[in-house]
Amino acid sequence: MSNAMYDKIWHQTQEALSALLDKESQKMIEPQRNQVFIFQTLATFYIKYVQIFRNLENVYDQIIHPQKRILIRKVLDGVMGRVLELKNEMVELELTEFHYFDDILQDLKLTPEQLDIPIPKYFLKEKLEVIKGREKILAQILADSGIDTSEVKYSVKSIPFDEAVKLIQIAERARQGRLRASFMKQIFLQEYRAKQSKTLDQKVMNRWAAALRIQKVWRGFHECKNTEKLREEEMVFLGMAPPPFFNEVSATVIQAEKVDRLRNEVQIKHEEDYREALVTIKNDLKLMEGLDIKENLQDQIRHWFIECRNLTGTFPDYPDIEEGGSAIIFSNKTTQQVIEDIIANQEEEKNEKKKKKKKEKQPKRAKKQKKGTKEKNKEEDEEWKMAPSVFLPAMKEGNNTYKDIWMNKDESWNFSQDYDPELIKEEKRKELESEIRVQVDELMRQELKNLKLAVDREREHPEKARKKTEKKKGKKEKKAKKDNDLTADRTIESLYKELVEEGLLIRALKVNLSDYIGDYSYLGTTLRQVSIEPMPSLLDVRQLITLYGIWPLGSAAVHEKAPLVKSLLLVGPAGVGKKMLVHAICTETGANLFNLSSSNIAGKYPGKNGLQMMLQAVFKEPFGKCFHVALKMKSTVASFSPPRFRNWHQVQIFASFGFFFT
Repeated sequence: MSNAMYDKIWHQTQEALSALLDKESQKMIEPQRNQVFIFQTLATFYIKYVQIFRNLENVYDQIIHPQKRILIRKVLDGVMGRVLELKNEMVELELTEFHYFDDILQDLKLTPEQLDIPIPKYFLKEKLEVIKGREKILAQILADSGIDTSEVKYSVKSIPFDEAVKLIQIAERARQGRLRASFMKQIFLQEYRAKQSKTLDQKVMNRWAAALRIQKVWRGFHECKNTEKLREEEMVFLGMAPPPFFNEVSATVIQAEKVDRLRNEVQIKHEEDYREALVTIKNDLKLMEGLDIKENLQDQIRHWFIECRNLTGTFPDYPDIEEGGSAIIFSNKTTQQVIEDIIANQEEEKNEKKKKKKKEKQPKRAKKQKKGTKEKNKEEDEEWKMAPSVFLPAMKEGNNTYKDIWMNKDESWNFSQDYDPELIKEEKRKELESEIRVQVDELMRQELKNLKLAVDREREHPEKARKKTEKKKGKKEKKAKKDNDLTADRTIESLYKELVEEGLLIRALKVNLSDYIGDYSYLGTTLRQVSIEPMPSLLDVRQLITLYGIWPLGSAAVHEKAPLVKSLLLVGPAGVGKKMLVHAICTETGANLFNLSSSNIAGKYPGKNGLQMMLQAVFKEPFGKCFHVALKMKSTVASFSPPRFRNWHQVQIFASFGFFFT
């Protein structure tokens, strides 16, 4: 598709998002008590956000304009986080991880395939170089140490000696029987051919009989071929067999892949040009407009000094660097508005002092009565309200910037979809102004001191209180306990090599989550209406792995703010795909895979210090901020797992930002 088509999809998706944000803001205000209605609203929002996410992910992957991609990425992370928040709300409401939306999909005229949650492609694109470098180092370590991980090792159950002898005897007798049968067949065929040759010599050759015999054989062969062909076509039509050229890649797919590669190359080139333009345009603005910005700021602050002196009789106190300096005073305000704010603040301080005096005079009984009324109000307010979202402000901000800049923007001049220099100038002017403001604040603080000394004849008093508080803070920081890092003298490369050689850090198999094939549970809602809990389908499992395992590992913004699921427990018999899902998480996110099973750890790091050292080595960040997945397999601790779930797999997901979730 062309750039215009992807722009059109983006505009339509942003319109749908703005309409959904308006609806959600209305629903958040309205309290509800009907649980069925609450779930219907949450599920509707969830499905609509999933559709918006699918469109935005496709647009972000294919669009090549660098500034548009920044805005789309911001909205995309917000939508991902909002989907996780709605999922968390539904889980807390129904106390189950599995939800079914048959009736809602029917109302929205959607198919279950549209409910499948895709994995953003930028998870791997952004850290592709890091993953490739890590794979090279891992392969080199394995080659140097002589560890062969190409062959997959399966656990073999031990068989008693008597049973093994019986199995060998059965196999040997079967082999001898097959040989004897083949010998008897050969002897029979030889005798049959000898008899046929004797009878043919006695009979007189008949041409018509020979022709009929040939026709009979040919027609039978031809009909067999036709029936086989018809049977194959029927199986292909029913979907029970692949088409004849199923494994061959079509020309359209090859062309589409070629276009995708070209788009990725153009994306990389435009992003590099955009980064270079950020530096060059900022330097040009500094040369052209830097002096003017500095003079305007100084004049503005001097005018503020004089006006405050005329109104209050004294010069104002200059804000500190920690507070933000003069940016707090003049943020989107004129000098008159600043003066009005100063007068209003003085009046507020007087009123607060009066209120404090009145509160001190109030008796304790009045306070107890207030507490009792508050507790009663809490008991009365049992109506359900949607929890405040962390991601809604970011989505609203992105939607507003889209409306202000990109909604009605004429881009007929930008056929190649390169960066817009005017937008960069507006952004860099603000950065340049903030940088110059820091320098101006230092100059104006000194100027204000000189004015106070010259006009008011004030002297600065040493701030003893500040020094005391700073000293106390320094003492507290010194008293804080420091963690004993047993791997402080070790490099990351040596720790990485040790973990690989000890077999803790293993190579993940290249398996995609889409290979875990499963269909939607079409009778989920109807079964729950009859009070029957349906068996979760493979599609439900795949969605939960995407939501709880892949999204938080792939996106740092989602990991920091979204409701986090600390661990995933995958339970089931052998051969249902538990290990496959673990390897799929690592493949889709580029995460490290650690095998922390009890059988693998035993004897490698003995003692308390050894275990602590192992955990510190695992927690460190090898080769950049890459997330990790720890695999605990076949626990032998009976007290930890129930008797029927002795053979279980646990995936513990933890990030390299220093947190470990257990």
